Amino acid sequence: MYNIKMQEMSPEFLKCWQVAGMHLDNQVQGGIKTWLRAHPYPPVLEHLSFRLGNQLFFVRVEDVDGKVDGPGSLRGLLSVAKGCQGHACRMPMKKKFFGDGWVADVPGWGLVDAETGKPVNPVELVTDEKIEMTRWELQDFAVQVVRGQLEKEGYQLMSWQGNPDVDPAIWFIGDSKKPEWVVVRAVRYPEKDAVRPANWDAIAAGCSHMSRIGYFASVAFASTDDPFDMRGVNVVPLYRGYSMQIRYKGLDLVSDGK
Repeated sequence: MYNIKMQEMSPEFLKCWQVAGMHLDNQVQGGIKTWLRAHPYPPVLEHLSFRLGNQLFFVRVEDVDGKVDGPGSLRGLLSVAKGCQGHACRMPMKKKFFGDGWVADVPGWGLVDAETGKPVNPVELVTDEKIEMTRWELQDFAVQVVRGQLEKEGYQLMSWQGNPDVDPAIWFIGDSKKPEWVVVRAVRYPEKDAVRPANWDAIAAGCSHMSRIGYFASVAFASTDDPFDMRGVNVVPLYRGYSMQIRYKGLDLVSDGK
């Protein structure tokens, strides 16, 4: 279990971050269709992330003058990009001389490789190759499924993250009117149900300073070419950007706080 810093964006960095996101969105006709992260809430590994074709891009927004700092770190950016087999990018931004506006400091997409500093054009990196989804990608998708259902049911979300090695994945205001948490696990067909982690007691103890009410959520995925009711013969891999079936039955209350 890891300790994740819950640093929030400062008001000034939030302005910079918003302009960075709009700049990226404007690089594609009709806008970027698949944003992975486009919200400012902690915890933060990357500031923005998106999928274009079969490629994933993780972005850290930076003030070229070093006067405004954003949450997270370059180390966190590299870790999530590596875990998802994506591209780690920095996006240098410069505050305008007049007013409080921001502009991208690099032509085109405004992105540079986080390690080499070379300009990155996401369109040029997209290929026709079928790329199987990584463990990180599937976990992040599972968290999206659970988060979406909680929002649909009217619950207020506090935070969420898709790192498969970090628990819990979601904090929200539950029926208790206080914080409650969810541990999420994703599995691939032919598995149909994820197993609750063996270190549940340790996870619960680590969350107890905020809440003793915790849930487990199992989310299973299968290719649309793999019905869940089959025997699991000749399983089709889960490819990035391809449609999938989802099996999610809701939250299982494990720690009730009593």
